[in-house]
Amino acid sequence: MSIPEFTPFPKIARLNRECIVTEKIDGTNASVLVGEDGSVSAGSRTRWITPADDNHGFARWVAEHSEELRKLGAGLHYGEWWGSGIQRGYGLTKGEKRFSLFNVSRWADDAIRPACCHVVPELARGLDMHTLSTNALNELREHGSLAALGFMRPEGVVIFHTAASLCFKRTLDKDDEWKGRAAGSSAP
Repeated sequence: MSIPEFTPFPKIARLNRECIVTEKIDGTNASVLVGEDGSVSAGSRTRWITPADDNHGFARWVAEHSEELRKLGAGLHYGEWWGSGIQRGYGLTKGEKRFSLFNVSRWADDAIRPACCHVVPELARGLDMHTLSTNALNELREHGSLAALGFMRPEGVVIFHTAASLCFKRTLDKDDEWKGRAAGSSAP
């Protein structure tokens, strides 16, 4: 019998570490890749896209804003592409769409972020992810979206656990339902 290469058990993050709660915007996941050579590419949640094979116009928008997007620096930058014609639309005018970066710790400062980019609204920071996210959901329910002021049907929140480097989501509607579950079946 041969013994396989040893795989150590991963370290376990402590639960009581900083969490950052942001508004979950109902659009489509998007990414911008800035290469070391200055090249700029667009991606969806699952694939690279081009203006000829686009996702709600995001690749075309990236191509049109490539000079400004280089200011993001080399690397892969994730965000949400949202607005008119995408999911909830958020009451934006016809044709108006926005790209909101997810990394609030890096991009909250307007002075360093490209002007063509937004950032998902930060709602809370602290140690108790359940209390923080519950309070944030209640604020969204009562006052509406911070990403699109006056829009009263926000989707929910994303909780980023900094020590585990994991995201969790909670939605205002149907949070207890598994998205892929067929009627009458049980969740995995």
